[in-house]
Amino acid sequence: MHVAITGNIGAGKTTLAQMLANHYGWDVLFEAVEGNPYLADFYGDMERWAFNLQIYFLNSRFEQVKTIRDSGKSVIQDRTIYEDAFIFAKNLYETGQMTPRDYETYRGLFENMLSLVRPPDLMIYLRADLPKLVRQIQKRGRSYEMSISEDYLASLNDLYEQFAVDYKVGELLIIDVNELNYAERPDDFRFVTKVIDEHLASRVNARTSLV
Repeated sequence: MHVAITGNIGAGKTTLAQMLANHYGWDVLFEAVEGNPYLADFYGDMERWAFNLQIYFLNSRFEQVKTIRDSGKSVIQDRTIYEDAFIFAKNLYETGQMTPRDYETYRGLFENMLSLVRPPDLMIYLRADLPKLVRQIQKRGRSYEMSISEDYLASLNDLYEQFAVDYKVGELLIIDVNELNYAERPDDFRFVTKVIDEHLASRVNARTSLV
């Protein structure tokens, strides 16, 4: 079983990934944020470091795909390779932060990688509005994230919504997290696991009915 958590910056992906890993006994793979050599520079000058950062994330995510494929274990992943291309790189290109030449090179590399990638068994999209994202970013207090503008988050949110509509290569479960605080309220976490359990059960039942 390969489950992936997707969602905007501050949606609560990493926290939920760790909690679900503990709950279900899955391995967990986190996004390459800590120790990322480009992240702080990127938020200081997006146009200069956009291509470098996206290539770093793309390579990291592809390594995770290989790890999941080779492990033979149930794994929960914090973000996927799809978001790198269809949301973050696309947003940088559309807003003029990544040149057409760099974007074309990036997309060519992504398409080559994608031919070797199997989609997650389940993608969980954490839908969060701008006020929720801003509160979460401020709460965790990463210095390099303090410069993230609301316009940037809003444009990412628009692309996430479009991604959810267009995603057809695997199963997608959407959870609205605007009123949830699963890190501090056990009932909220139980709600999330109940939704996931019901979805996985329906998936098994659908497969059984085809046999």
